[in-house]
Amino acid sequence: MSRKDKLKRLWTLFFTSFITSLTANSGYAILSVLRTTYTKKHEWITEEEMTDIIALCQVSPGPIAINASVMLGYQCAGGLGSFLSVLGCVIPPIMIMVLVTIFYNVIVENKIVALFMRGMQAGVIAMLLDVVISLFVNIKNRKSIYLYVILIGSFLFLRLTDLSVFILLVIVLAAALVKTFIMRKKTGGNHESC
Repeated sequence: MSRKDKLKRLWTLFFTSFITSLTANSGYAILSVLRTTYTKKHEWITEEEMTDIIALCQVSPGPIAINASVMLGYQCAGGLGSFLSVLGCVIPPIMIMVLVTIFYNVIVENKIVALFMRGMQAGVIAMLLDVVISLFVNIKNRKSIYLYVILIGSFLFLRLTDLSVFILLVIVLAAALVKTFIMRKKTGGNHESC
């Protein structure tokens, strides 16, 4: 990749993260926009890679939007891409928090702002559904009974128990390790994607 192309990609990473963070108001909503941008518009990563990144973002400590910016930036342009992507992601919320702090009394009592916030909730729900549906389609495309068992088992665990999500994480991690061990035994060390 030429220097000019690298600089253009770095600028695109920063600008995309900045605009997405400015317009989307939750980590999951941001993931939906970033998925479309990086897999369809720029074709820098595949849908399968994006699904893996989303999964890693969910289990990694910290805000999902920051985790996604780190991973996508690094995947697309290395360490500097990761830095610029995170920078683009954090500037808008900081600007908004400063403005809200300055104008707090005016904002908290404004009925138009309250209506705007209710409307934004509906938009966020739509974006969350988009992420869930795209993750499910990716699982369906992999045609693995193992992934369906993990999906259904995780859902039932979350809905039917009051146990910590950390316990679910440990169970799924153990299942993934067992699956990896079995795959390596079958293939003699040449591990293919589950």
